[in-house]
Amino acid sequence: MNTILVTTSRGLDELLKQEVLSLCPDAQIKQGPGTIQFEGSKEDAYKLCLWSRLANRVIWVLASGKAGDADALYNTAMGIDWQMQMDSRHTLSVQFIGTNFAIKNTQFGAVRVKDAIVDSFVEQGLPRPSVERKSPDISVYARLHRDNVILGIDLAGASLHQRAYRQETGDAPLKEHIASAMLMRSGWTENTEAPLVDLMCGSGTIAIEAAYIARNIAPGIKRSYWGFTKWLGHEAKVWEELVEHAISVQKPNCGGIYAGDFSRKMVAIAKANADFAGVFNDISFSQQDATKSSPPVATPGYVVSNPPYGERLGELTSLIPLFSDWGKRFKEAWKGWHVSLLSSNRDLLRVLKLRATKDYAMNNGKLECRLANYVLDEQNTVQFSEDASNHEFANRLKKNLKRMKGWIKSANTNCYRIYDADLPDYNVAVDRYGDWLVVQEYAPPKTVSEDKARKRLQEVLLHLPAVTGVSPKHIALKVRSQQKGTKQYEKINQSGDMMEVFENGARFLVNLTDYLDTGLFLDHRNTRQKVKALSKDKDVLNLFSYTGSVSVFAAMGGAKSVTTVDMSNTYLEWAKKNVALNKLSGPHAFIQADCTTWLGSHKGKYDLIFIDPPSFSNSKRMQNTWDVQRDHVKMLTDAKACLKEQGTIIFSNNKRGFKLDESAIATLGLAIENITHETIPEDFARKGKIHQCWILRS
Repeated sequence: MNTILVTTSRGLDELLKQEVLSLCPDAQIKQGPGTIQFEGSKEDAYKLCLWSRLANRVIWVLASGKAGDADALYNTAMGIDWQMQMDSRHTLSVQFIGTNFAIKNTQFGAVRVKDAIVDSFVEQGLPRPSVERKSPDISVYARLHRDNVILGIDLAGASLHQRAYRQETGDAPLKEHIASAMLMRSGWTENTEAPLVDLMCGSGTIAIEAAYIARNIAPGIKRSYWGFTKWLGHEAKVWEELVEHAISVQKPNCGGIYAGDFSRKMVAIAKANADFAGVFNDISFSQQDATKSSPPVATPGYVVSNPPYGERLGELTSLIPLFSDWGKRFKEAWKGWHVSLLSSNRDLLRVLKLRATKDYAMNNGKLECRLANYVLDEQNTVQFSEDASNHEFANRLKKNLKRMKGWIKSANTNCYRIYDADLPDYNVAVDRYGDWLVVQEYAPPKTVSEDKARKRLQEVLLHLPAVTGVSPKHIALKVRSQQKGTKQYEKINQSGDMMEVFENGARFLVNLTDYLDTGLFLDHRNTRQKVKALSKDKDVLNLFSYTGSVSVFAAMGGAKSVTTVDMSNTYLEWAKKNVALNKLSGPHAFIQADCTTWLGSHKGKYDLIFIDPPSFSNSKRMQNTWDVQRDHVKMLTDAKACLKEQGTIIFSNNKRGFKLDESAIATLGLAIENITHETIPEDFARKGKIHQCWILRS
């Protein structure tokens, strides 16, 4: 008898304990977080390798001892007679789990254990074993807990969830042992004669694991690589007898298992995996939309699925309507069925509007998930109306669109704001860009709980498609907290997707997904027209130019020349594309520079200077920090030096509470005219303080 350590994923401890007892009835189990320990034989250990549907590792423990520091760890590892476990010709790897005060890095811990093993051979005058990370002959396992370490041979060699039947997977594959745990927690394993359906099967893992369970197929039966094959303690005859017995107790085809997915590609992958697993004929596959699905048989059974979680923010825009429709379909067509769904996003599960009878914590990889069980009984199949006419946000949005209908027709643009935190509970801004919507969620006030804010956002995303007619796939979601300096321009995605929009005869490229802002500030629509009206035969300077929309309108207004300055080369290139898109001729200069210092040393003269600086910036590319309240007089002084006689400065910023130092500006010899009111477009009138704007004339 020897100590056997069995590991599993978080949340599966109790299930693993039950499984170990079913396979090794005499085991006296000591349970820990994600681990089971007991005294057993090699046959017990082999049986777990072959038959456990829940374990990750089966460790034949060689020693446990002190590991309070690197030397103690080394000495504990050196105390093992490694020549009894392996030969010099064998390759090895060390998997090290855990850290403590002295051993802060698992790689360092693994190296110390490896050094001890190698040194034990050298001290005996034997050649050094070599390290092989992929498929080594001997896989050593070390588990550190506080100042103690357990060392042993990993009999599996690689995680047991790898059944060796998956030839291909999707983007977010479900681990096989988690699929088995889902089936156990759902209740289906207690009645495998009942129908089982996976409506979002992906690469087919749940259905294949179900077929293995129903047919009593050992989950490790197809694995060719094991960590014990070349271990000197391996008893080949015992293992071979267990494999022969496992093959003899397999049951014939079961049927009653159904798997479908919206993607034809994923269904094809699932079929190929099932075929390789040897259970293709046990599963009925179909390409179908889960939100329009119907039970494949009249007798109620179990639905067990791993739907998308929406880990990326933008995915929620399409997942919330999907889950809403799925919940309605369950209530409508699946009465009497049991439903088990795994998700790391409980908010998405709430959109189903189903009451869970039980939920379980379990990790899928590093994601903390919950498996929610539902019974679609009479109470749980009551439909809840989602009629937009009964919803506060939807009603306000419809009212806004009705009020703006005439203005939208005359505005000569397909980019405008349709909602801006009109209702305190729905603290978002919604902008329309052609057939897309951009939803910006403002950080909720401290008086609103995080749960309530999430629920409100879900309601917004749920009702927007119905009210606006925009597809959920064309809704870009962003979270906007109070921004400082250039943070509003920072990249948040990598799609690189551009779309073309129009405004007052001009065309612009916008990116709705990669940045917090889109490339076109909609609240400056009127300001851009003001620049256009003042640009005829003028030399125009556009500072902090962003993507050059003001430069475009200056050129369209007949400017003699346009100089565009910004610190970002990315945005200057974007500005060049906008100018080219509008086929504008005439002198255009594009300068990459920090406007705050460039202007102070610049010798050029201009008739019209447009300045719309950030409120604050501490960019590494700047020599100093920038604060518009503190530094605006210095900047306007430098701008005045670059201004021709009878020239004009348009100065704008969006800092809340900003106060123009009028006395200092007057001292510069500049006449001041506040034009804020006339630069606020109709769709921003409700939030009239979105920016302030002045004309300063010499």
